[in-house]
Amino acid sequence: MSAHSLLLIEDNPDDIELILGVLTKVVSRDDIAVCSDGVLALDYLFCRAAHAQRNPLEQPRLVLLDLTLPRLSGFEVLREIRAGANTRLVPVVVLSASAAQTDIHAAAKYGANSFAIKPMELSRLSTSLELLARYWLDLNIPPPCRLD
Repeated sequence: MSAHSLLLIEDNPDDIELILGVLTKVVSRDDIAVCSDGVLALDYLFCRAAHAQRNPLEQPRLVLLDLTLPRLSGFEVLREIRAGANTRLVPVVVLSASAAQTDIHAAAKYGANSFAIKPMELSRLSTSLELLARYWLDLNIPPPCRLD
């Protein structure tokens, strides 16, 4: 079982539906994994529980991470991602409704590659997400999953 190109970590069903609607302009829906809480996201990334058969060396090319998640916060998820040998280089973009400087600073401190605000206006959200996905999935050249 291989990894998806994109992992969306988001708990709001309405946001998931909107985000997937935009992202499928850039990447096939079958190539997007969705986790609705921090524990499920870490299970996916670290190949545990329902994802135990997934190859830990095959990581998504992009993680879109909400900060307000059940069970584990986005910050806790980000810290775990950056601590893992097979996940530390995976690009993580925090996608948040918050524009609080404390959140932006903490995301950078814990190793987010980027911080993007979820615009409330649908057309701006669509444009922003499409550009973001095209950059990370089409233009960015990722490093190998491990730099041992």
